Amino acid sequence: MLFKTFLESVVKIKHLELSGEDSHAKMSPPYRLELADKMKTKSKSARRAGVMALFYPKSNNETHLVLILRKTYKGVHSAQVGFPGGKYEDADLNDLMQTAIRETEEEVGVLRSDFQVLKTMSPIYIPPSNFMVHPFIGVSSAYLSFVKQDEEVEAIIEVKLKDFLNDINIVTATVPTSFGAEVKVPAFKLNEHMVWGATAMMLVEIKDLLKQVL
Repeated sequence: MLFKTFLESVVKIKHLELSGEDSHAKMSPPYRLELADKMKTKSKSARRAGVMALFYPKSNNETHLVLILRKTYKGVHSAQVGFPGGKYEDADLNDLMQTAIRETEEEVGVLRSDFQVLKTMSPIYIPPSNFMVHPFIGVSSAYLSFVKQDEEVEAIIEVKLKDFLNDINIVTATVPTSFGAEVKVPAFKLNEHMVWGATAMMLVEIKDLLKQVL
């Protein structure tokens, strides 16, 4: 989709209601509800994080969404695809939107002056890492040159909007879990990467929202 067409339509999402759990359930791993129930007490003191779903034009004026591939490390989200984002810091002054903006600057090198935040999406709890993640939709009218944060980001993934919205790219994948087993989960197949878990759940709510206006 040409970015001009996208930009004219996407502003309408400001006035739409969020679908929250109804959307999240479409991409929820089969073990999620049981795990979340076990973590119910611990979740009350969950750490907070903010992430950014950033849309922008490339040189051909086609609309894209940026994701990142995280480094391999000793942790539950090792080598997974996610949004630019990270944990809340005191400097964010109790504003998770500022967390998402700051982390976007740090992880992919996009200045806060280069994009605007259009919508606050539904927060989602991640049991394995005990985080409550707050997603936001951002839009940049500029052609972006990304600079990845080498310490945390293995690669920057630029996804065409048309591929993200295409239902053919929702698949079933077999993935390793934090408790050592492999399970079959719903996933997005984007640029040959399997995107599953909380990121897929956030993506599908964004997709459901965009399909109402595009």
